Amino acid sequence: MTSRPAPVAALPLRRNRDFSLLWFGEGVSVLGNATTSVLLPLLAVVAFDAGPGWMGILTAAAWLPWLVIGLPAGALVDRLPARRVMVASDLVAAAVLASVPIAGALGHLTLTHVVLAALGNGVCTVFFRAAYPALVRQVAPAQQQEQAFARLFGTESAMQVAGPGVGGLLAQLGSAALGLVVDAASFLVSAACLARLRLSPGGTDPDTVTARPSLRTSIGEGVDYIRGDRILRFFTVVGGASNFGLTGYGALLVLFLVRDLGLSPAAVGIVMATGSIGGFLGAALATRVSARLGSARALLWLQVLAGPTSLLIPLATPGPGVAFLVAGQLLVGTGVVAGNVVRGAWRNRYVPEAMLARQVTTAQVVNYGTMPVAGLVAGVLGTHFGLRPTILVMAGTHTLACLAMFWSPLRGLREMPAQRSGR
Repeated sequence: MTSRPAPVAALPLRRNRDFSLLWFGEGVSVLGNATTSVLLPLLAVVAFDAGPGWMGILTAAAWLPWLVIGLPAGALVDRLPARRVMVASDLVAAAVLASVPIAGALGHLTLTHVVLAALGNGVCTVFFRAAYPALVRQVAPAQQQEQAFARLFGTESAMQVAGPGVGGLLAQLGSAALGLVVDAASFLVSAACLARLRLSPGGTDPDTVTARPSLRTSIGEGVDYIRGDRILRFFTVVGGASNFGLTGYGALLVLFLVRDLGLSPAAVGIVMATGSIGGFLGAALATRVSARLGSARALLWLQVLAGPTSLLIPLATPGPGVAFLVAGQLLVGTGVVAGNVVRGAWRNRYVPEAMLARQVTTAQVVNYGTMPVAGLVAGVLGTHFGLRPTILVMAGTHTLACLAMFWSPLRGLREMPAQRSGR
């Protein structure tokens, strides 16, 4: 496969037009989505008095598409131009989220509609994220992948800092449903930025048709690729367990903040933003930590930072005791995002381009496929045993998954391997 022309590849990222467009569009889109992460749960709680069961269903709906369509989506995306998949995903997501304030204005909005909007947005996210690594590879040279991922994750985390606060403020000043207009508009900005990319004709973006194996064969190749590599296999399994815990307590967090800690919608947005502040710090520190400790050793200790600190969250109480939750969110966000930067950059170098989307979606079927289950389980446990005990159990699950790094194939290594490790 032809590489990008040397002069373009040699450009610093700050002067790389295509990367800058991708970076800006993604940042705006994440800002909109970060508002939605608060607005949809707030809408369910405030407008429809949803309990733990409905909050679990709402979370499950957002992540269910990974479990149901993740594998075929990855195989399809490997056959299609990455940019076109991402633009189409942005446009459909904008329409789905815009339907919520429209239905609200007409007086026909229901809790079921809110859940279906989360489901539709989740479907678009599957296709967008499956194509995303391939487009990053096209716009950033191989030697700049870690820098590119650090910048992208850093910007995403910065937008996620602002997003929950913006979402809470919109809900406080107007309504949560109307606030979703911001997210719908952000997807349109992202689509416009992607449409303006000038990609090399040697990448996967051109509309070329070559002989392809069947869809079932393509899916099988992606599954076998993960199963046959002990490091990718380990990351996939442990990531699924970690996300089960994170999503489980995250599904109840807004309800916990409103009902148990007595916070207003604006305060909920501010508190929820602390995890994103941690993510911003993690993205900023990731390359330095990786350079100082080595990529493998950095991942080990970043998981230690991301895991046990989540146990601070269920210790929160009304008033000053909210500081426990803030500290837990901050530290978890730092460790999780920094680890994602190091792991994402390594994976983008390690996996062949022709396998990239299938590898991503195969891993994320497990990583994200546990999330809808976690939402439902958290809803049931929260209904029967209470919010605080359920959050503690889920945080404990995430902690154990993170500490499993001490028994990983990376134990004793300084750097992540550059070549496929085998079984």
